[in-house]
Amino acid sequence: MNIIRRLFLSIGLLGLALAGNITPLHAQSTWSADWEPAVTAPAHTPGTGPVVVVDEAHFNFNTINDRYRSFARVLEQDGYVVRPGKSTFSAANLRQTRILVIATALSERNRDQVNWSPPISSAFSTGEIQAVQAWVHRGGSLLLIADHLPFAGAAQKLAAAFGFEVINGYALDRRDIRRATLDRPFVFTRNDAATRDGTLVDHVITRGRYPSERVDRVTTFMGSAFRAKVPVSPLLVFGDFVSSYQTETFGKLSATTPSVPAAGLMQAAALHYGKGRVVFFAEAGLFAAQTQGRLPVGVNATGNLQLLLNTMHWLEGILK
Repeated sequence: MNIIRRLFLSIGLLGLALAGNITPLHAQSTWSADWEPAVTAPAHTPGTGPVVVVDEAHFNFNTINDRYRSFARVLEQDGYVVRPGKSTFSAANLRQTRILVIATALSERNRDQVNWSPPISSAFSTGEIQAVQAWVHRGGSLLLIADHLPFAGAAQKLAAAFGFEVINGYALDRRDIRRATLDRPFVFTRNDAATRDGTLVDHVITRGRYPSERVDRVTTFMGSAFRAKVPVSPLLVFGDFVSSYQTETFGKLSATTPSVPAAGLMQAAALHYGKGRVVFFAEAGLFAAQTQGRLPVGVNATGNLQLLLNTMHWLEGILK
């Protein structure tokens, strides 16, 4: 979840109604525009890696010139050629793309924050979804990144084409709702006994190429949850205390807001699809540089940068 104070502190909650009391609570995380990554073992010499196209044709909240500037810098330091995608998806437009990144897309109907309450329309036409699906099946690689409502809803149809069922809500710790605090991120570890937030699953993406690239901890902030209708490889699995809250009004929750348990549901997973590959994350802020007070909670957090690199290496095929 990307958060800046000027826009509801980005896409955080402006107000949280708890137990009937309207209490304005703010997730105090700030987008860090000046953060620079340090990639110590690049996969490619600069500018020689595969072309990565980052979608900017669907009213995306995160683009490489603002909230995903750090995302692009990580990839560039790893040698990838990063380009903005300004066109809607078609077989012709995808032909020169090796890895496609789609992050926090929205439909034209929901492009403005005043229209972020349900119903949420698909960010992609049927033809676009079919084009992306066919492109991946032939060997393309897709990194799909959603977030909480409305971004989860906007990605539902595209995600469903690959077998993911996205819950268009807010993934939150029930204990935090009761305490009226939303400033604690989720922490996924290989042994969730300490945090109870969630489990970081062993996979070649979380192991990396070398022991130094092993990821043991990942931090996310809110986002959404999903399940899979097809066999997938889970990467981030929610723990016992997480629920998905389905509000009818963007940014407004209460103790009585309908929710479904999210324990065992996923916030990240990988999938072989035909000759291609897909990785789906249901939270976007883990790949944007951001801090909560002095605590890094984005791509600048322990484990998150390496997770991004490992994900790209798997999508490219460096990691088998």
